[in-house]
Amino acid sequence: MLFGINSLYIWVAVIIIGVAVEAFTLDLSAIWFAVGGVAALIAASIGLSVPTQLVIFVLFSAVLLILMRPFCRRFLKTKKEATNADRIIGETAIVTEAVDHLHETGAVKVCGTVWSARSVDDTVIPVGTTVHVVEIRGVKAVVEKIN
Repeated sequence: MLFGINSLYIWVAVIIIGVAVEAFTLDLSAIWFAVGGVAALIAASIGLSVPTQLVIFVLFSAVLLILMRPFCRRFLKTKKEATNADRIIGETAIVTEAVDHLHETGAVKVCGTVWSARSVDDTVIPVGTTVHVVEIRGVKAVVEKIN
């Protein structure tokens, strides 16, 4: 008995909480505590003392967290998909529609694609001006005039 509650119930609760936290975070951290809870539940089922169950829980959880998490993360790592947005930063573009923050207009052609555009300092940039793409904010290219 732990705190007047059968330790089997506590370990079942630990398992459920560990699985639930892992399901919400998907960080491969809490699942190892759920596995440690399973080991402690088995220890409780065969009649080992509560301090022994705690030691088993801590050892299993810590060892799995330290050894298995990096191994699993390496194989489950998702690859970042590059988009054309990454490609246009730093490129030179031509203004095809006047860039005007006040009227919320502006477009540039860069790498053969037309992008909505805004200027870095909210200045008006006329059609035909050569600009430099500084960054991407949402779906708009942020540009500055090339002097």
